[in-house]
Order: sequence, then C-alpha cells, then structure tokens
Amino acid sequence: MKAVLASEWLKLRSVRSTYLILGIGLSTVLLGLALAASAAGMYDAAPPTQQARARIADLEEAFAIIPQLCMGVLGTLAMTSEYTTGMIRTSLALVPRRWPVLAAKSMVVGSLGLFVGVLAVFGTYFAARGALGDRFSGAYATAVGDRVPLLVSLSLTVLVFALLGVGLGALLRSAAGATAVIVALVYGLPMIIDKIPEPWSERLGSLMIGALPRQITGDIIATSVYGSSLSPPVAAVVMVAYATVPLTIASWLLCRRDA
Repeated sequence: MKAVLASEWLKLRSVRSTYLILGIGLSTVLLGLALAASAAGMYDAAPPTQQARARIADLEEAFAIIPQLCMGVLGTLAMTSEYTTGMIRTSLALVPRRWPVLAAKSMVVGSLGLFVGVLAVFGTYFAARGALGDRFSGAYATAVGDRVPLLVSLSLTVLVFALLGVGLGALLRSAAGATAVIVALVYGLPMIIDKIPEPWSERLGSLMIGALPRQITGDIIATSVYGSSLSPPVAAVVMVAYATVPLTIASWLLCRRDA
C-alpha cells in the first residue's frame, strides 16, 4: 500500500494543473482580506446611523465555495485523467486487486483537501477578523474559540468535495460529467430546491452540503438559503455519506468492470 500511495502522490504532484488548482483554492484568503478591507473602509465612511444597521456575511463561509469547487475538480481530474491517458490500465495491472488504487488516490487527494480546507477557511476568518475588528456590530469580535467548531466543519466540507470528486470521477469516467455534478450540488440544486413548496424545500435544503456545517454545530441562522431540519448527529452522518457512498460504489465497480 505504501508503494501505491507514493505512486499516486507522484502522479498528482507531477501535473502543473494541481498547483494551479491549489493556488486558486488558497486565493480565498486574499479575496476575503480584500473584501474585508473594502467593507471596513465603507463602514468607517458611513454615518453612525448606517453603521448601527450595517451587517456583513461570514466571509469564510461565503468564500468556502471556492476551495470546495477547486478540490472537487482536482479529485475528478486525478481519477478521470487516468482514463483519458490510458494510464489506468497500467495502474490496475500493477495492482491486480484494484481497490488499493482508488483508496490510495482518495487518501492523497483527501489529505490535500483537508490541508487546503483548513488553510482557506481559517485563513479567511483570521484575515477578515484582523481587517474588520469590532465593526459591523462585532461580527468578528466574538471569541475565536466560539467559532472553531463551525470553522472546522467548513474545513471538512472541502475534504468531502475532494473525496466526492474522486468517487464521481471513478463512477462516471468523465471529467465534464463529474464536474457538472459537483457544480450542480453547489449551485443548481440549491436554487431548484429553493423554489419547491414547503415543507420539502426545508427538508431537501437541509441535505445540501452547504447546509451541513451549521447543522452539525447547531449554529443556525434564520437567513440561510438552506434548510436546517437535521440534528447535529444526522447532519454529520449525511456529510460522511457524501464522501463515502460514491467511493464505495466506485470501488465495487472498479473491481468488476473493464478498465
């Protein structure tokens, strides 16, 4: 297994697109800092009456979509590129049991997903906190410890997207198809579900990946575009399922169909 892991790591780091995708994912920190600094300037220039009413979104949550999409695409490409180049035949010939190839690829991509998720989410939070101070009614002035559970949950969604990308790539064998599914989970489905009459809009919205971090921590906001009907344990199970179910099915298929 160690040799398979080393092989998958070599494949991933030898491709320039990997560094480009990682760079875009981590650019979240700079984008968050730029927006926070701009918001701070506008806040300082506003009259006191407007300052009292001014609010700002949680930037680390709003910008989490960038590393999520980036790592989802990286996971997809890590798998589908093997089919595009025909390298998958060599990989499976060297590892006859097959499933270790998918397991090793998942571990390598997942590790990068966790790394990028933690850096992007926590980095954006601390950048925004430093730029905004106690502005916007102290939105970023609360104790850091109070925010850690949500920040950790947000970071884990990036890991989930990375593993989801690998699973979808192995299932569909198409970068375009797998990427379309990932984009639909982020953009398309939430917009469609929002138009469904209640109570189904609330129930289905609660199952979206973007809704899970706040449900896991119990930190629900009334203005969320998602639902909030899941208990923390159930929300955690759903998040794990997003990553593990596609990988489990993909592993089963990989061992049974032709390369």
